[in-house]
Amino acid sequence: MTSATSAVEPSRAVLLGSLVVIAWSGAHPDESGHVPFLMAYPLGDGTEGPEGAETAARALLDELGMPAGSVLDKDRGAALPVALVVQGGQAVLTMPSLTVQCPVPPEWLVAAEKRGTVQFMFATRSWPEALPGIAVGDERLRAFAGDEDTISTAGHCVLPVRRLRG
Repeated sequence: MTSATSAVEPSRAVLLGSLVVIAWSGAHPDESGHVPFLMAYPLGDGTEGPEGAETAARALLDELGMPAGSVLDKDRGAALPVALVVQGGQAVLTMPSLTVQCPVPPEWLVAAEKRGTVQFMFATRSWPEALPGIAVGDERLRAFAGDEDTISTAGHCVLPVRRLRG
């Protein structure tokens, strides 16, 4: 799958630790065709371990206005300080004090172009086994991203796809 580079304000960064973004696309039970997904998650390697990472992630989600358990749609008027730009095979998420960039697979790009939106999930739960640069198999991804604890404690939103104009 993918890893990301990020910049986070220092006080939160030491608690959050490494933040990874992963991209995939797949069939969605309520939708026709493939849906592009992005998920950010902490590795839990901050100064206070997974518990500190969860606390920092929840605080960041509250600051963004997409608290854990929320499902918002920026394309339908939700006021979120989160932006997504897709360019050159990369997805770039920008939030206050946080910018994350990740390479995306070709099928994700096709789905994002077709839909014009991306399903974004910011997990508060750490996933230390899914290290940057190491492929995550479909079964492991489904087990984590589809787990009720991951879903219910994450912030969710639909983001419109923006592109750089040139």
